[in-house]
Amino acid sequence: MTQRALDSSGEQTPGTSRPAMIDAGAELDPVHPMEPPPARRPDGLSTAEVAERVARGEVNDVPVRSSRSVTEIVRANVLTRFNLIIGVLWVIMLFVAPIQDSLFGFVIVANTGIGIIQEWRAKKTLDSLAVIGEAKPTVRRDGAAAEISTSEIVLGDLIELGPGDKVVVDGTVAEADSLEIDESLLTGEADPVVKQAGDPVMSGSFVVAGGGAFTATKVGREAYAAQLAEEASRFTLVHSELRSGISTILKYVTWMMVPTAIGLIISQLVVKDNNFKDSVARTVGGIVPMIPEGLVLLTSVAFAIGVVRLGRKQCLVQELPAIEGLARVDVVCLDKTGTLTEGGMDVTEVRPLNGSDEAYVTRVLRAFGSSDPRPNASLQAIIDAYPAGGGDAPPAGGGDARPVADGAGLPAADGAALPAAGGGVEGWTVTDAMPFSSARKYSGAAFAEADGTASAWLLGAPDVLLSEDDATLTEIEHLNEQGLRVLLLARAQGELNAPGAAAGAAPTALVVLEQRLRPDAGDTLAYFADQNVATKVISGDNAVSVGAVAGKLGLAGAENTLDARRLPTDPDEMATAMEQNAVFGRVTPQQKRDMVAALQSRGHTVAMTGDGVNDVLALKDADIGVSMGSGSEATRAVAQIVLLNNSFATLPSVVAEGRRVIGNITRVATLFLTKTVYSVLLAILVVCTQVEYPFLPRHLTLLSTLTIGVPAFFLALAPNKERAQPHFVRRVMRYAIPSGVIAATATFTTYLVARHHYSGEGALAAETSAATLTLFLVSMWVLAIIARPYTWWRVGLVAAMGLGFLIVLVVPWLQDFFALKLVGTTMPWTAVGIAVAAAALLEFVWRWVGRRFGM
Repeated sequence: MTQRALDSSGEQTPGTSRPAMIDAGAELDPVHPMEPPPARRPDGLSTAEVAERVARGEVNDVPVRSSRSVTEIVRANVLTRFNLIIGVLWVIMLFVAPIQDSLFGFVIVANTGIGIIQEWRAKKTLDSLAVIGEAKPTVRRDGAAAEISTSEIVLGDLIELGPGDKVVVDGTVAEADSLEIDESLLTGEADPVVKQAGDPVMSGSFVVAGGGAFTATKVGREAYAAQLAEEASRFTLVHSELRSGISTILKYVTWMMVPTAIGLIISQLVVKDNNFKDSVARTVGGIVPMIPEGLVLLTSVAFAIGVVRLGRKQCLVQELPAIEGLARVDVVCLDKTGTLTEGGMDVTEVRPLNGSDEAYVTRVLRAFGSSDPRPNASLQAIIDAYPAGGGDAPPAGGGDARPVADGAGLPAADGAALPAAGGGVEGWTVTDAMPFSSARKYSGAAFAEADGTASAWLLGAPDVLLSEDDATLTEIEHLNEQGLRVLLLARAQGELNAPGAAAGAAPTALVVLEQRLRPDAGDTLAYFADQNVATKVISGDNAVSVGAVAGKLGLAGAENTLDARRLPTDPDEMATAMEQNAVFGRVTPQQKRDMVAALQSRGHTVAMTGDGVNDVLALKDADIGVSMGSGSEATRAVAQIVLLNNSFATLPSVVAEGRRVIGNITRVATLFLTKTVYSVLLAILVVCTQVEYPFLPRHLTLLSTLTIGVPAFFLALAPNKERAQPHFVRRVMRYAIPSGVIAATATFTTYLVARHHYSGEGALAAETSAATLTLFLVSMWVLAIIARPYTWWRVGLVAAMGLGFLIVLVVPWLQDFFALKLVGTTMPWTAVGIAVAAAALLEFVWRWVGRRFGM
């Protein structure tokens, strides 16, 4: 392997940024359109070559967007099955009846407009957040590295890779520095693949260890896997129990509506010898209320407003139903690093072992820190503690922080040694390096020391590098119980990649790290506990140390820790262990995935949070994946929710938003479906009894507006902390069917009594007014039940709707406009009495259903 000399300068050779593990090749011949260019091009393309490729259209022009286009939004809101039905009926009514019987059409136009505006607002929020959270690959051009948008990559670009980076286009490896790539999202194979120069890489895979660079050989739509990756990270309307439930309801409604509407048409136009225009108006009046036209609108508006609200908190919802999904979650699996703790750490102490020289240990750590141009958080803490040019004495409290020059330590084209990242130790040369891997739990580096001595070192988990009976583990256990993270520096006896390198390593020193707790993590854990959501902390660190950290944050059951190396492999036994314990340490990436699957096998809805490449597989398989904005590209790509502010404390807001949407839509869906049920049943009763349909469209427009439309809009957007329950359709229909049956029966009873009470001219109008009064009062009682538990504004909302109907009854011109005039006193009070009896029955049925099936 190419050697790297370590000195204290920490300088970087101009025109380099990350390891160039190949010699400089000859100038690249012009690339023909869409042909793979040569792999060996360490300086990347020139500006002129980029311009040529852009002119030829060899650009990665796969459209990346976070939401539907404006055209798609308009089409989705306008071109619906029920809008078509109502539109046809509206046109008919405009020709055969007064304008007040066509009000339902204007309501639909207004609803559609509201839906378009709300989703457009959500689109703007999502698009702006997607730009912030968009992964920007590092591309080398003219010998210099720079971050560019994925859409700006051209054929032949040299794209650099580091741990956590996603491969954004297809290509061929040009440089490899212990490069390991996970292709599980494409092939399903969980084991990382070691890549060498000349090997192909596919878009959609990601780096788990090492680094390097690859040359783009397929861009744009030529890279099929890139399209798959783009689809995976796009804001989409994927499976949602709420949406699929509403679709199921609408399907059943259509089946009920078609034969009922045909029977009503025949009854009103053929059997009854009425005025033709009046018959048409009453027929339409019977068909329109069967359609729950506002239900889909309110669902879309509730989701859209939820997206906007979360967007203001820097939360990017990449898949809309994720808001709903997180509200249904009953288990949250947390990765400790980056979630409960902040990304950075501090070295608090170095303890030499077995009589090791403290000054020599310091030199080894300084050299080790300089061996990796892409240090993880632990190694970065060592680099900060042992800055370039520092003395050999260990720091008292973490050392002076010093930023590491990214990309230093690059070999020149002729193989001459250059300074390594972060400085290092004068006279020491890196001869080999092994990047940290979550699977093996340690990293390694080999050096040629100043006196010519060759040495190889490992740095990682003590309980992995030491035998189980080593006495040092007891000392480490005490440190872990304090929530401290401990790394072991051990001298390897042979080659770094030798099978027994870890087993035969000689312990040299303990590096004690203190993790920075997130100040808001404790409150967030308390919120989940209060909401009966189980929290499982899953980490690659020592289980006792992780448990101590969780205990400091107040996690219930933090003392119940389990080392994942002792975790059963049987899914059922693993699920039992997951339910009995709260903290898991030394977990491998594949185990995280298995743990999520085990919990799901027990019927749990699982959310997984994380920010590193070791979390990707679990994030993808979890019901809801949540990534930090500062997480790796691969993590952000597979997550449904990205917390751009990197704050775990945002999660309660997402849960609350989801519960608001689900709980409120369940409530208002009951209102809409009650109307559908009583409308269908009234039509059937009219057909069976061969009487005139009791209502004109204007009557049901008034009732729908006051008892459903206006209150449902406010109820759908109100705060709601109820835990989301499954079986949406079943829960809604348990209440809507009996409510609709009671409302229809009471209304039709009043109508039949009124037909015997009134006679002569104007009798039908008086009968309609009495029936309308009963139906309004029963519907108001349904609204009053759904509005519970009462608050001042809910009481005010119900009262305002009742006042609105009263105004219509007492204001003369409104009486004429809506054709509502109560005649006499006997029949109106009879209508009220029937409505009161129906309300009492409603109350009994709702309470019985609540006790029998639960709310």
